[in-house]
Amino acid sequence: MAQAWQHYRSAPAPGTRLVRLEELTPRDTHSLTLTGDKGSFPLLLIRLDDALLGYVNACPHQYLPLDQRGARILSRDGEQLRCSNHDATFSVRTGEGLGGLGLGCALDPVPVRVDESGWVVIGAAT
Repeated sequence: MAQAWQHYRSAPAPGTRLVRLEELTPRDTHSLTLTGDKGSFPLLLIRLDDALLGYVNACPHQYLPLDQRGARILSRDGEQLRCSNHDATFSVRTGEGLGGLGLGCALDPVPVRVDESGWVVIGAAT
């Protein structure tokens, strides 16, 4: 069964190179838009001390980018994302809605991994 992110018309193919790992600041977010033949795909990467996570950069409340009104969307402890539009909050590690308009919603996770060349790529670990 396909994961939710794969249902987006513009979803990138597994193996798509995104950024080099050293370009991602630990305990911070990195927003990028992947553009292809089928349109643009908004992606949010989060590098924690012990994890690398990816989500579709779209708040499920109104599908606006989480960082549309400002890049500071990660909590100080690195455990919550806050939508800059409506203050919906989500767990960084699971995408589950924790508060505000995020309750009952979840972010769409995108599997990411680091390949043997140090690139962050789309796709589950092999």
